[in-house]
Amino acid sequence: MPLNRRKFLGRTAATSAGAALAAAAATVPAEARGHERPPRRYAFTVMGTTDLHGNVFNWDYFTDAEFDDSAHNDVGLAKISTLVDQVRKEKGRRNTLLIDAGDTIQGTQLSYYYARVDPITGANGPVHPMAQAMNAIGYDAAALGNHEFNYGIPVLRKFEEQCEFPLLGANALDARTLRPAFPPYWMTRLRTPFGRDVKVAVLGLTNPGIAIWDKVNVQGKMTFPGLEEQAAKWVPRLRSMGADVVIVSAHSGTSGTSSYGDQVPHVENAAALVAEQVAGIDAILVGHAHLEIPESRVVNKETGREVVLSEPLKWGQRLTLFDFELEWERGRWQVASVSAKVLNSSTAEEDPRIVRLLGDEHEKVVGYVNQVIGTCSEAMAATEAPYKDAPIVDFINHVQSETVKAALAGTEYAALPVLSQASCFSRTAAIPAGEVTIRQVAGLYPFENTLEARVLTGAQLKDYLEFSARYYVQTPAGGDVDPAKLTNASGTPDYNYDAVGGLTYEIDIAKAPGSRIVGLSFDGKPIDEKAQFVLAVNNYRASGGGNFPHVATAKQVWANSEEIRNTIIAWVQAKGTIDVSRFGTVDWKLTRDGAPVFQLS
Repeated sequence: MPLNRRKFLGRTAATSAGAALAAAAATVPAEARGHERPPRRYAFTVMGTTDLHGNVFNWDYFTDAEFDDSAHNDVGLAKISTLVDQVRKEKGRRNTLLIDAGDTIQGTQLSYYYARVDPITGANGPVHPMAQAMNAIGYDAAALGNHEFNYGIPVLRKFEEQCEFPLLGANALDARTLRPAFPPYWMTRLRTPFGRDVKVAVLGLTNPGIAIWDKVNVQGKMTFPGLEEQAAKWVPRLRSMGADVVIVSAHSGTSGTSSYGDQVPHVENAAALVAEQVAGIDAILVGHAHLEIPESRVVNKETGREVVLSEPLKWGQRLTLFDFELEWERGRWQVASVSAKVLNSSTAEEDPRIVRLLGDEHEKVVGYVNQVIGTCSEAMAATEAPYKDAPIVDFINHVQSETVKAALAGTEYAALPVLSQASCFSRTAAIPAGEVTIRQVAGLYPFENTLEARVLTGAQLKDYLEFSARYYVQTPAGGDVDPAKLTNASGTPDYNYDAVGGLTYEIDIAKAPGSRIVGLSFDGKPIDEKAQFVLAVNNYRASGGGNFPHVATAKQVWANSEEIRNTIIAWVQAKGTIDVSRFGTVDWKLTRDGAPVFQLS
C-alpha cells in the first residue's frame, strides 16, 4: 500500500481526544445534563472544482497572453483561491470543505513542463505547480481524472506523494490484487457548535475509459470497473462507518453515454446513473464533460430522494458550492436539504499569495515556450480547418506520415502506402510566416497523444471516413451554409473529426450520415477496397477513443512513446523551415450533390 494511502486512510479513523469526549457527552440525555435540547440544525458548504488541466494562472501559454474566450471567462487556481477565501470568510473555515473531480496535471505547457521538460520524477525534481497551488489553497481531497495517467504511473505517483491531500479512486484497482490502487474515500468530522460532530465522507470515482485511452500506461497494472458497481460497494460501507453525509467526486459526466461504444462494458459518463441507482448519496461533484451544470437533481430509484449534482466549468472557470442543511433527528444527523450553485472566476482577482508562490515557475515556462525553433514559408491558421482542408492540419499529417515512413523503412511494411489522420484540435491554433516558436507549434497539438501505425484496407478506410463525416449537420443543396451551424453534429467534438491525408475524397453533406464519402481515391485512382494501407494514427484513436471503426482492432506495425507534439517540434528543429508548398494541397472538400459548399482557396 503506498505511503500516501496509509496516511490518508489512517487519518479517517483518527479522532481527537476532544472529539471523543464530545461524542461521549452526546450520549447523555440533555435533561440529565441539566440543559434544554441543543439546536437541531447545522449548515456547511462543500466547494468543488474539476478539470483544472494545469491552469494555475489566467494565462494562455499557446498565445503568450492572458486567457480569453468568446464569453470572456477567466481561468486558473489563482482566481479559484480568491473565491475559496471569500467563501471561507463568509461561512467560517471549519464549516467548509474543498474537493476536486480530476484531470489536474495535464493540459497547459506549465503542467507539461514539469512532467517532461523538468520532470517532478527527476533526481531532486521540483514540486509540481498544481500540487503547490492546491496545497496552498487547502484542498481536502481530489478524485483521479483520466488525464492523470497521460504521463505514466510514476509521474502520477510522484504527484500523489507531493499532494497534502488524497487522490481518490475507488474504481482504480490494482490489476493483480483487484484492490484499490489509491484511497477509495476520504472521511472527516466537522465540529458543530453544540457537541455533535458531522461525519462527512467523500468517495472518489474515476473514468473507465482510462483502460482504453491510456492503455499503454495502465495495461497489466490497473483495471477500472464501472462507477455504479464501485459506488454500490463503497457507499453502504461509508454509511456503516457512521457517515452522516456522503458526497461522490466523480470524473464522469451526466449524459449516460460513452465515446468508446461497447469496447469497455462500463459507461463513460455515468454520474447521473450513480445517483439514480446507488442509495445513500447526498451530492455528486461531476467532472470530465467540460460542461457547466450549476445544479441538477436526480431521483434515486430505491429511496425516492433527490441527489444533487453540480459540474463547475473547466480550467477553474467556476467554483461549485454545495450548501448542506442538516437536522438532528432520532439520535443522528439527517440531511434536510442540499442545494448547489457556481461562482464565476471572472469576478475575482488572482490571489497574490499564489502569484508569489508560483511566479518563478510561470516565468520559466514562458521563456521555454517562446524559444524560436525554425521558420515558416507562409502563415497557417486553423480558423476554417473544421470545414475546409487547411494546410495547418495537413502539416500534422505530413509530419506523422514522414515519421511513420522512416520508422517502417527496411521492414516488411515499407512498401505499403502511408496515410495519416489528424483533427483540428484548436480552432485558434496558428503558425505565422517567419520565425516559429515552441508554443506556436505546440498549440497545434494540445493533447499528450503518441503516434503509432495500423494496417487498414481500402474498404475499412472508407468506413472510417464515413464515421468521421457524421460530424457535419445534414444540409440540403441550395442556399447559403452557415459554418457556425455546420459542425459538431450530435455533440461530436472537433477532436473526433478526422481528416485523412494521402487520400482524395468529397463529403456530401446533403446525404445522410453513412453515405457521404464520394470519389474516394488514392494516387489518382479509385481506391482498391482490398488494398492495404498503413495509417499513422494517434494512440487515443488507435485505442478506441471516439469509437471509430476498425482501427482499434487493426494490426499495429509500429508505435512510439514520444508525444506527437514533441515529434512535430523536433521535426521543425531538424528541418529548420516549414515549407507549406510541400503539403498544403486541397485533397478533400465538402459538397452538396456534387457542388462545392465553399469557395476553394
